[in-house]
Parts: sequence; structure tokens; C-alpha cells
Amino acid sequence: MSDTLPFGAWPSPITAEMVARARVRPAFPQAAGGRVWWQESRPGEDGRTTVVAAGPDGSHRSVLPRPWDACTRVHEYGGRSYLPVPAGPGGEWRIVFAHRADQRLYLTGPDGCPPAPLTPEPPEPCALRYADLVPSADGREVWCVREQHGPGGAISRAIVAVPLDGSAAGAPAAVRVLVTGSDFLAFPAPSPDGRRVAWIAWNHPDMPWDAAQLRVGPTDGPGPTGGRAVLGGDARESVLAPCWRDEDALYAVSDRSGWWNLYEVDPAGVRPPRNLHPAAEEFAAPLWDVGGAPFALLADGRLAVVHGRGDQRLGLLDPATGELTDVGGRFTVFAPELAAEGTGIAALAGGPADAVGVVRIDAGSGRTEVLGAEPAALPDPAYLSVPRAVEFTGAGGHPVHAFVHPPAHPEVRAPEGERPPYLVWVHGGPTGHDGGSLDLSKAYFTSRGIGVIAVNYGGSSGYGRAHRERLKGQWGVVDVADVVTAARLLAESGEADGERLAVRGPSAGGWTALAAVTTGVAAHGPVFRAATSYFGVADLELLAAGLHDFESRYLDGLVGPLPESKATYRERSPIGHVRPDTCPVLLLQGLDDPVVPPEQSEGLARELAAHGVGHLLMAFPGESHGFRKAATVIAALGAELAFYGHTLGFTPIGVPPIELT
Repeated sequence: MSDTLPFGAWPSPITAEMVARARVRPAFPQAAGGRVWWQESRPGEDGRTTVVAAGPDGSHRSVLPRPWDACTRVHEYGGRSYLPVPAGPGGEWRIVFAHRADQRLYLTGPDGCPPAPLTPEPPEPCALRYADLVPSADGREVWCVREQHGPGGAISRAIVAVPLDGSAAGAPAAVRVLVTGSDFLAFPAPSPDGRRVAWIAWNHPDMPWDAAQLRVGPTDGPGPTGGRAVLGGDARESVLAPCWRDEDALYAVSDRSGWWNLYEVDPAGVRPPRNLHPAAEEFAAPLWDVGGAPFALLADGRLAVVHGRGDQRLGLLDPATGELTDVGGRFTVFAPELAAEGTGIAALAGGPADAVGVVRIDAGSGRTEVLGAEPAALPDPAYLSVPRAVEFTGAGGHPVHAFVHPPAHPEVRAPEGERPPYLVWVHGGPTGHDGGSLDLSKAYFTSRGIGVIAVNYGGSSGYGRAHRERLKGQWGVVDVADVVTAARLLAESGEADGERLAVRGPSAGGWTALAAVTTGVAAHGPVFRAATSYFGVADLELLAAGLHDFESRYLDGLVGPLPESKATYRERSPIGHVRPDTCPVLLLQGLDDPVVPPEQSEGLARELAAHGVGHLLMAFPGESHGFRKAATVIAALGAELAFYGHTLGFTPIGVPPIELT
């Protein structure tokens, strides 16, 4: 017999502690030496990132003990921070990794021995940073991107070769500079004979999803090379992830068709590129984190690829015939982070009932093995909402893509005629994507009777270049219009209570949430009863003044260049547009955030207070752009649930009431 309880007041076994444990997130799998490797962030260890290795039998262990922390700060967002390397003829493998505290590269030692530095001590703390590690063709060096922070904030990047024998630790000149000449570099790829290197390059004011080139240059010249563009050139084309087929051809991803497709490319730039499988699908994702590859070359010549519209599946692509066959079994969502050894594929995979985890798939037999997943144990599936993809028609006839996660509970139902409150879930980026994999953060709410609709607004990835570019010059307009459209149409369908809608998001998603309840009210009216910002942007001028180098010109495309667009920056910023009737706001902020500093949330909190608007600012010491510590995740989720109870009219179980300023 089901109990009858109001939406939002349902008991749930999915606790904030369980969600925090689920933040033990695997990332960037690699396949080498018969093992699968990955890096894993651990909130229970104050957000430390370790490296895990799984053997042929599936057993796995951390190979990086405390206090070592594998985290690169290149571009501030980082990425893959490690590389497995063979350590001798006996089958022993070690890892090279970037250590968070000083950003130097280290090589792990034999059991019981501490890691040894491979790169020199920088002149200032963290002034030399390394990422995108790959082995040289002869195995004697690691080739990688080096980011150098100099006097006066000057930042330069190069592709360098770091000896594995440790000789560069005390002799900076032992680090060979291979490539220079561009503001940004990524995906270093040595040719099979080691005499050439391919890479991706782009310059300010572009982001890599706007325009990036594939370049190739020699490695045996008298000095560093700038190479020549063999794909991309001067066109507005985004190229990613070069991989050598052999000495005569490269594979790479390009969106010259309007979609990121896979191409065969002549490294000499003579033969025109050949699209291996023309399709209105994405075979890659925006380059936010360096070091992940959206495809991998198998020993039999086929390519393991991710592809799809919205969520991406795993497929095997025959470059000769263009035939594409899906694999992956029950896993329906794959991250663009693939690696291969022989015919074995290492991937990050998930699905509506599967948390994102590391899987090993045999391309011959199709056998799939789960090696590491987010939480060690999941709740009863009956408590997990099954998302469905929806598409609304927004302003101007543009599609608004979203995933609806309705409330789910096996033992409780709501009173007859009651409609559930809904959270409009806005992803960050803004060039990001929210998909249909199991996410315990969402299940924390849906299992309590609070629905979630995750909106992939104009500007999101996964739907082609034209959808991404809807946000050009329109940040704070198109994204706000799309989340409002999704919320209103869901309410009009009868699935959501239109009087109990809230909007929430992190970073750029926090910006959209805040804009929707401030500047967006003039265009769309008051739609939301509450807004939650996780380290979100509130002041565009302040953001532009303090952006780190990778994003320092991002706003040129999203809003407009300064100072010409100064009036637009002020018109769209939530700060300056709070009114006495603005809905209550919850602000969750890390005090060590270099991307969106605390001044953003603090300034908005002062303005909310000046207008008598209910709000709460919770600041977390030691947290950066994205919360890493278990205690922070638990506190933030509990406060968020209590906040919705206070503003949307229900009494949640298990959290104390919240008091707003």
C-alpha cells in the first residue's frame, strides 16, 4: 500500500552523503601494458585525485598514495594529468603525473619509493604547468603541452619533450622545446617514426570550438617549429584530436560540415581531407579539458568512436568502407574519452540506470566489463527517475533540447491532483551538455518528489555547430529564453506545477539561473520562485576583468568585445537588476575560485540585501571552481533542498529549515 505525501516531502534513501561518495569520479581512461588506467577524484580525501590501474582480471588499485595529487592546472580547467610508461623489460609500469601542489611532472618509483621529479622547479610556484602527456616514439621522453606563467601575467605555451631519466629535474635546458608559435596548443601526436609531430593550435580571440587548426611540423630541426596547417587553415573550422594512421595519413575530427565528423588527412596537406562517415552527428565534444580523445585506433585498423546527437554512443568505424556499427551493450552514453590497446577499448560509459564508470570492451567479441564506477553501490532502481529526451519549439522556431527526470518513488504517491515542483537544471560551459546518464545529484531531488528538467539551451554542444553558435553575442538572452520556454511548456503540459518552478546551475549555468530571475524578468515575466547559483557569474564586467587566459576573450564572442560592448555587459548582468520583487536566491561559492571569484557572489548578496530580497550566501574555504570535498557537497545539497522547501512550499525530510537573510 503506497503512502500519500506531498511532492517534496517524500522520504528517500539517496542521501547527500551518498551523492558525495558518487563524486568519486573516474576520468580519462588509458590502455597500456594489458591494464586499464584512469584518474579518480575522491571527495572523501579532500578532493585528491589519484590514478587507478586495473589488471586483466579486473582487480584494481590506486597507484598514487597520499599526499600525491594528480591534477594539472593548464587552462585552469586541467584535464588528463598522468601517463602510464613502461619501466623495464620485466613488465613493470609506472606513471608520470602532474602534482597539484607545484605542477611539476613526477615519475612514480618502485614500490615503497616516493615519486621523483622529472621537470625543473619553476621560478615561482606553479609557474610551469604540464598537460596532454604522450610518449615519444622511442619511449625515452614524454611529449606534452607546457604552460609558462611569467612576469606581469604573461602566459605562453609550447609543446616540449621531457626526458624520462630525470635529467631535466635539475637542468631546465634538458627539456627540449618542440613547438611554439600559437597562443594555445593541444593534442601533441608524434608520428610513428618520431620525425614529425601533429598538434592542434588556436589563437585569441577564438575558443577551440570556434576555430582551431591541425598543424604538422618536423621534430629534428635546429629549433622549435610552428609547423604548417594541414586542416583548418583560415576557415571557421574547429579541428580536434589528431591521430597518426601511419606515416602517410592522419585521422582528425573537423566540423567543416557543420558537425564534428572524422576525416582522413594528408600530413603533407596535398590530398583533400576525406570524411570517413558523413553524418549529422557529433563525433567529438568541446575541448574544455585537455588530454581526452574522442576516438582511438584499434590494432585491426578500425576506429573506436563516440557519435550521436545529444548523448553519444560507442561505435566501431571501418575507415575503408565507412561502415559504423554500435557496440557497448546496455551502456547508452559514452564520454569522448577513449583509449585502445590491441582490440581492447577503455571508455567512460553510463546510462539511465548506470552511473558513469570505466569499462573495458573487446571489439572482437563485444564483451563488456565494468572496472570502476562512481558509487560503490546504487539505491534500488525504483528510486531512480528514468529520463526522457524532449524537444520544445522556442522563440523563432528554434529547437530547445532537454531531458525530463520526473519524480520517482516505489512506495509514495502524491495527493490526487497535486502537480510536482520542478527544478530547471542548467549546465555550465556555456558550451556544455547535460545528458541522460544516471546522476545521483538529480536523483537526490527526484526521489523526494521534485522533478528535474535539464535544458540544453542554444549554445550547448551535441547538436551541431549551428546550435552552438545560437549563443554568439546572445549570452544571457538565448539561454534565458530557452530555459524559460522549457519551464513554461512543461507546466502547460500539466507535468509541472507552474507556481513551483526553480532554476539552478553551476558556473555559466549559475549565470543563466541568476539572469532568468533578474534581467530575464523584463522579457519573460516572473517564471521562477527560487534560484540557486553554484559559483555563478553575476557581473560580466568583473568577470571580463579577471578571466584567466584560456577564457580571457571568450566573452568577445558570447557578448561582445570591450570597451565597445560595455553597455551590453551592464544590461545583461544580474548585478544592477535586482528588484524588491526578485525571487529568493541561494548562492554557493568556493573561496579559492580563480574562474568566478567570491566577489561575484558577495556583490550580488549585498544588492539582494539592499532590496530586501530573501537570500543566503554560503562560502566554502578551500573550494575552487567545482566543489571537490565531501563535506562541501553534503552541506550544499542539504541547504539547496531546505531552500526549495522554504520557497516552493513543502517540508523536506531530514534537513533543518533554512533561514534567509
